[in-house]
Amino acid sequence: MATETIHHTVEVLVAAKKEMQGGLLPLLHDIQDAVGYIPYGSVGLIAQELNLSRAEVHGVITFYHHFRSEPVARTVVQVCRAEACQSMGSEHLWAHACSAADSHLTVEPVYCLGLCSSSPAMALNDKVHARVDRKKFDRLVAIARSAA
Repeated sequence: MATETIHHTVEVLVAAKKEMQGGLLPLLHDIQDAVGYIPYGSVGLIAQELNLSRAEVHGVITFYHHFRSEPVARTVVQVCRAEACQSMGSEHLWAHACSAADSHLTVEPVYCLGLCSSSPAMALNDKVHARVDRKKFDRLVAIARSAA
């Protein structure tokens, strides 16, 4: 998406939510859904229109792991880094996933996908997978890349 189009999209979404009580989180979700991330350059506009400080807006964006400040690849892998998954080998999975990251694959840490009894777990484009080893990781990523 071109920078001008992104800016226009953010402006339209901000205008739609600026009068809403407690509209910051819904607005951030709308922007991320439309653009794929929360552009750093939009923080000032969001803060101004919602009568918040830039620090408040930035704080919310960085507090929630769901929000991204940078564009991501078409394929996004989140590897669970919580204790249960670590005890079942997610450190090896994490290292393997990081070695596979490129311009078409974004790898992110996540701290619990709710599959502790079936660990190690990962999410691939928001779909969770249990008992993931290197082989299963490679197979799932190959399928996702061929579908993209």
